Amino acid sequence: GGGSPEKPVGTVWLAWGAGDEVSSERRHFAGNRDEVRRQTVIAALEGLIRRTVREIKNQG
Repeated sequence: GGGSPEKPVGTVWLAWGAGDEVSSERRHFAGNRDEVRRQTVIAALEGLIRRTVREIKNQG
């Protein structure tokens, strides 16, 4: 299937949650299905790392 003006091809939503805190972001990636999937995984892991580091700093 193709995209639409509201949901272009390569649009993904990422969300993270811990305790009472939830955050999400919309991202747009270029490439074919596998490239978009790979970029999505990387972005999700980077977001998880950022949030984990922030949580560790807040505990210190």
